[in-house]
Amino acid sequence: MAGLWFWIVAVMVAAYVVLDGFDLGAGVIYLFAAKTNDERRQVLRAIGPVWDGNEVWLLAAGGTLYFAFPRLYASSFSGFYLPLTIVLWLLILRGIGIEFRAHIENRMWQDFFDVVFSGSSLLLAVFFGAALGNVVRGVPLDSTGYFFEPLWTNFKLSSRIGILDWYTVLIAVLALVTLTAHGSYYVALKTDADLGRRARGFALLCWPLQFFLTVISLVATYFIRPDIMTNYAKHPIGILVPIVVVVSLAVMLWANPNGKEKLAFVASSLYVTFMLVGAAFALYPVVLPARDHQYDLTIYNTAAGSHGLSVGLVWWTFAAVLAVSYFAFVYRKFRGKVQAGEGHY
Repeated sequence: MAGLWFWIVAVMVAAYVVLDGFDLGAGVIYLFAAKTNDERRQVLRAIGPVWDGNEVWLLAAGGTLYFAFPRLYASSFSGFYLPLTIVLWLLILRGIGIEFRAHIENRMWQDFFDVVFSGSSLLLAVFFGAALGNVVRGVPLDSTGYFFEPLWTNFKLSSRIGILDWYTVLIAVLALVTLTAHGSYYVALKTDADLGRRARGFALLCWPLQFFLTVISLVATYFIRPDIMTNYAKHPIGILVPIVVVVSLAVMLWANPNGKEKLAFVASSLYVTFMLVGAAFALYPVVLPARDHQYDLTIYNTAAGSHGLSVGLVWWTFAAVLAVSYFAFVYRKFRGKVQAGEGHY
């Protein structure tokens, strides 16, 4: 049962990154791809009906983590309290940037809130990438199951590591480039004319960086954690992960210049999903690795009681059906291209 909940949490995290990821990416290119006020309204209109709903998956994943693996929740939220506080502020600022712009007619203030929205989106992508890097690299857990990391130390993988070091910064840059491309594909899918062409151009510029950083990050991950390949050696089905990642990169490279926006966006979604699935597959059954592996937090020493997990699965299934139904309705209702002047934004 604990193994099932591990994959439920992993799927929910992947759903959040895919769905809110294109919102973040759209925010990163927002100031550069959208040249006029009407074009900026188009970008906001493209993500406006769904951006706050997409963030529900982050809350749902956190709530599920708290229910299924309470010890992991306690350890990670205490150890990562500083970056989590920064992420909370960035989420707030991003919402302020979107909503205040829609209610203020003064152009100077609109430009100010445009910068707030775009800057917070960029920093969120960076911090989420750094968080993934910390999970893969491992944290300084001790026998109590708790840890503390400063924001940075000397950027080396020494005995005094920080949240930011050369490896986590590498993963953060990969996340930024990946979500920028992901958001660019979405903007290209939802808009047309000059704005759509610029969005495709940004995605095309991101592709070589994304490919290069993907290869470098995989090599770096093997360098710092050779045991990352253990599960792949035990379970040959894991070979599907790198195959899908490579194929999705190839599809993005072909589809984007040929005007196949939907195919490029789907390929980008698969890339994001399988990169995360690959990390989860490699770590399982560890949910938070320690630098000293004897203190690893796993599904076995962090999970709630089996009875609670069994009962919770029934209620979680009911809630998941409602959530998926709601998202299917919203995305169907707001499908198609958007035009400036429509809606609230």
